[in-house]
Amino acid sequence: MSNMEWAESQLAEVELLTSMFPGQDELELTDQLALADLRSYVETSSSGDKPPPSRPRFFIKQRLDSSVMNGTEFILSCAYPSEYPSVLPEITVRCSALNRAQQTEIQTDLNKYLMGNCLGELCVLAAVEWVKENLEHFIKKSFSASQAPKLESASQPQQEVFSRLWIYSHHIYNKSKRKNILEWSKELGLSGFSMPGKPGIVCVEGPQSACEEFWSRVKVLTWKKIMIRHREDINLNRQGEDSKSVESIDSLRKFTGFEEAMFDPHGNRGNHMDLGQLYQFLNEKGCCDVFQIYFGIEGR
Repeated sequence: MSNMEWAESQLAEVELLTSMFPGQDELELTDQLALADLRSYVETSSSGDKPPPSRPRFFIKQRLDSSVMNGTEFILSCAYPSEYPSVLPEITVRCSALNRAQQTEIQTDLNKYLMGNCLGELCVLAAVEWVKENLEHFIKKSFSASQAPKLESASQPQQEVFSRLWIYSHHIYNKSKRKNILEWSKELGLSGFSMPGKPGIVCVEGPQSACEEFWSRVKVLTWKKIMIRHREDINLNRQGEDSKSVESIDSLRKFTGFEEAMFDPHGNRGNHMDLGQLYQFLNEKGCCDVFQIYFGIEGR
């Protein structure tokens, strides 16, 4: 498909969704300018013109009123990559009735369904219908898990663990993903940095539970390739001679806050970073050893 064909398909789907979900309590377009740019491109441009840089983002909100669901609401957060529908859109499911494990599971299953049945086609409505049909199953599992008897903890207090995750992605271009990474790290109280472009690098550090929650959200987005390349886990309840904990979460952090780091972007799309500057950045933070883990060479 061409840029114009992708744009025409996206605009047609947005207009269909707008007609099917006319109220703002059902469909909320969060970037009206992107929609206006897309419509202008489709209606006034020739096939050789440069497409708009951003695409529509929106939320679809649905309430299920069966006896079991009892008015349960779910939200689909949707964003179009420029090549959609040749690639899948970014669709994230949120439902307060699900526990964290079930939230991850339903997201994974939805992505598998879309990849196996909808790749190359408009699929937002298919995603809505799939969630409607399957949400009850996941909520029942979540409820059963919450009702399971909890074993009494042993006399030993639960150990607190500090974690630092070094995440590698084939690339990070998508503005929606970049925004999620920044917002989720802040929400979870994590420090570190993300480097967009090709390759994409993300480091998060903080309480292990918060790092694992961040990873569970990020990994279920649509990626060409993403993995935890390296991780560091440190138990905090180790006792010193004075019977006090040797470390605290904040004392182990190597970053202050979380930032998106850019290192002299270059290349045709401005998507390659200066790895020498990245190495210097890591060296200043006392993390230069991870450079070789990422790239297989020693930095200088």
